[in-house]
Amino acid sequence: MSSSKGSRKQRPSVFAKGPLEIPSPTEADLPKDDEKDFDFWDMYQELDTLPLPYRMINKLVNLLFDYSWEVIEEREALREIEKNRILPTTYPPGAEIQLNKMPGGMAVSQDYLFIGGVKGFSIYNLHNFKRMYVWEKLKVDVISIWAMDLGNEVLIIPVDELGIVRLFYLYKDSLFLLKAINEMDDISKQSTCVKMELSPSGDYAAFLLQGAGDIWLEVYKLPKETWLKEVEHPQFTLNPKKKTKQLQLSTPDSALTESVETNLRPSLSPYAIQDLNICFKTDLKLSPPVYVMKIKPPKPIAGTTFKSPLEIFSKVEDYCGLGSGQNHYIKDVQWEQHMEIFNASYKKYLEGEWEEEPLSTATFHFFTNSISPIPVDAKSPPGAACILGIRWTGSHNFSLYSLNKNLKDKTDCENVWPCAAPITVSQISSSSSYLVLACEDGVLILWDLAQGFLFGVIALPEGCFCQSIHFLRFFLVHEGRNVYPEVQVKYEMMCVVLCTDASLHLVTASRTTGPTSKVLVERSKKYPEETICTVASVPALPGMVLIFSRNQSVSLMDVAKSEIICAFAAPVQPVEAMPWKPLFVVSPHHPYFLLHGVHPNDNATPTVDAKVTTDSVFCFNFDDYPLLKDISKNCTISQKDLECNQAFPQVLPLEKRCEQFLQKSFQKVARTQMKGRDQWAQLRKYSLVLQKENLKK
Repeated sequence: MSSSKGSRKQRPSVFAKGPLEIPSPTEADLPKDDEKDFDFWDMYQELDTLPLPYRMINKLVNLLFDYSWEVIEEREALREIEKNRILPTTYPPGAEIQLNKMPGGMAVSQDYLFIGGVKGFSIYNLHNFKRMYVWEKLKVDVISIWAMDLGNEVLIIPVDELGIVRLFYLYKDSLFLLKAINEMDDISKQSTCVKMELSPSGDYAAFLLQGAGDIWLEVYKLPKETWLKEVEHPQFTLNPKKKTKQLQLSTPDSALTESVETNLRPSLSPYAIQDLNICFKTDLKLSPPVYVMKIKPPKPIAGTTFKSPLEIFSKVEDYCGLGSGQNHYIKDVQWEQHMEIFNASYKKYLEGEWEEEPLSTATFHFFTNSISPIPVDAKSPPGAACILGIRWTGSHNFSLYSLNKNLKDKTDCENVWPCAAPITVSQISSSSSYLVLACEDGVLILWDLAQGFLFGVIALPEGCFCQSIHFLRFFLVHEGRNVYPEVQVKYEMMCVVLCTDASLHLVTASRTTGPTSKVLVERSKKYPEETICTVASVPALPGMVLIFSRNQSVSLMDVAKSEIICAFAAPVQPVEAMPWKPLFVVSPHHPYFLLHGVHPNDNATPTVDAKVTTDSVFCFNFDDYPLLKDISKNCTISQKDLECNQAFPQVLPLEKRCEQFLQKSFQKVARTQMKGRDQWAQLRKYSLVLQKENLKK
């Protein structure tokens, strides 16, 4: 409550100076007193007569009281809402892998889990969650790791703290070191790996390297067929002096386990590899990856020495990129005049100190579809990558490079896709069929790469800008549940877009209709701790995505209904000031995902400096939960059932769709003819009536 007259409405009271009399019933008998006989005063006026320090203290106390009361009312309202709020079912993890340190990245391939750790990485069996092998031969720790299936073999790519990237090859029970891509004897020439990408079929690998104030992209071809031949049919005798180094299975209760010769085939039973010993072999050298090309960021626009356009056309042989923001030629004089005008216009903004601009980074994708002109004599096996798409930070252009190159060929882009605004996010689907480019103005450009067809352009709501894009496999809602069509559907695209304001949107596109956007989750103002920080698609569950929130909670959302199905609980690290960056991996083929977490160590003695927590990797298998088991088991619908149902024409073959279209056209013509006959009969009847009336006249 405030004591000042200006901040509070006055409450006047009327007090007569003389004795008050009861007025007579008539107005004429009322006493005629002057206004001076009455005194109007504020009941809080006494507080204003206090000295200045006490008045200030009174105002601060009242202000604090009002603010506290507002906070109490808000908390009470949230508490009431929380009481009436229906929370989803929460499932605990089904298994746990305890670690001695926070993992430096996780990757899943086949039935194995690869975890980066201290001076190397570990391999775990995902059926019994036991550690099978540990490779620790580095001087520093591994901070990230990737793994990819190469048929029945696995390619493992760890990156250590120095930024050195290495390639390993796992064949049956043998582990081989293929090559260290950027390891140098001279430390001054050492480069670090910033980012890497593998082609969907495992034929190519690209590494973004940085060093000596420069950044570039190196592309390698992976001879996986040659590796398979070399390990199955060695061309030389093994050196008996080089012993194969082997590490037995380590379990809490047993020490040694006999080696079992087992072929790592998907057709094996789930427990066929639980007693397998993996050996690191150094006596057999496999063929290294083949260097393809080196790509540098585009050079900034600078002046040219050409004096006329005719001289440019006569001396420039390459026409690629003309009209798309590339290969522009500006004379030095024109460029200097442009800079002078710019500096004069923005002089007051340029007088301050300039910060050094960071190096431009690149995002790159491998395409298995030939969306760019390639040499006629170039031949690639079916499903192999043939195009590399690159976007550099702050660039409007998406550049395309052919992978069918030799070392003697020029490293020039074959095609350029310009955009109206700088590209901030780009993402390609797992099947390399669809591409989405997000610009900094909130516009999404959707491409069908298989057909070279532009789905369309769609703008996100005002104030929403794309943060990440996650593709969903096309699904249908059949009889109240989400299902995958048995046959792959073409010309239909679905993706979930996470915006910078933590809102979530579902974007769909079709060749017959334009792209549409639907809001799945809006930014929560009542529950800021539930702000979304990461999203991941779940291939094993149709139309489902995992949502990781700032309060370290994980939930499963059905995008068709825009509702939370369930939640997953695991011990996590204490909430800190920094945003939570969850470390997880979702299996692309099996119904489970793995999440890193920590929980208190009951056996540890708490000290001031030591952490009393234990790092673990928790496994959530969807088949262990009754609510999700039926969804993962019955996630597909046969083509026969879809053909009988007329509600999903987009999943039918082209012949069936054409036949249905013709039948509907014939039915429409028949209805039109029937309607025309009815109208003609009414017209004849009306004309006969008019004729009879005319005869009567």
